[in-house]
Amino acid sequence: MASHLDLEEQEQLDQIKHFWKTYGNLISWLLIVVFGSIAAMNGWQWYQRTQSSKASGLYEEVERAVRGGDLARAEQGFADVKDKYGSTVFAQQAGLMVAQAAADKGKPDAAKAALQWVADKSSDEGLQAVARLRLAGLLVETKAYDEALKQLGAEVPEEFKALVADRRGDIYNLQGKKAEAKAEYSKAYQGLAEGAEYRRLLEVKLTALGVDPKSLAPAKEATSGTAKS
Repeated sequence: MASHLDLEEQEQLDQIKHFWKTYGNLISWLLIVVFGSIAAMNGWQWYQRTQSSKASGLYEEVERAVRGGDLARAEQGFADVKDKYGSTVFAQQAGLMVAQAAADKGKPDAAKAALQWVADKSSDEGLQAVARLRLAGLLVETKAYDEALKQLGAEVPEEFKALVADRRGDIYNLQGKKAEAKAEYSKAYQGLAEGAEYRRLLEVKLTALGVDPKSLAPAKEATSGTAKS
């Protein structure tokens, strides 16, 4: 009996040996890949958290500088966070903040540069849209209408489309292109939710161009009225 069991055990051992001889390397490599991927993912998440934490510190420095009216220090902080942690949202928000501070200080070129960086580099479509809207506004102030329209030609999230149409309408109106302005203002008006406060301003613009807002199709259910440029 014992001999019979020994033979069965030996056969099983032989089968296991054969299996590992045939598939052992493959299984080992698969395990390495799986556990390596898990380790890499954990490492990447740790790296992202670390980067975000450091970027947050620099963002706070920029914020303090802006609140204190020290534009030079704010610009230096933005340069640091942009160079070291440019892929983080903190860097992109710092860009918007510095751009506003520069514009307020009468430095439109610095403001444009910061906004262009956010528009080009941000991983957040909403921040990109805000940067493009503000940049278009600065370009309009210098009568760079074609450049402003180019900025507004990029694809934006749905909630920003009415604001983009409104700004395009402003540009066309300034260029004396009344038909195009009416079309864009109408698009913006119809893209905003019916109770949106911003619709009142659009009603004034449309009326000034001889368009009765009440004659336009009913507004869609939308959230565009809450977006800020």
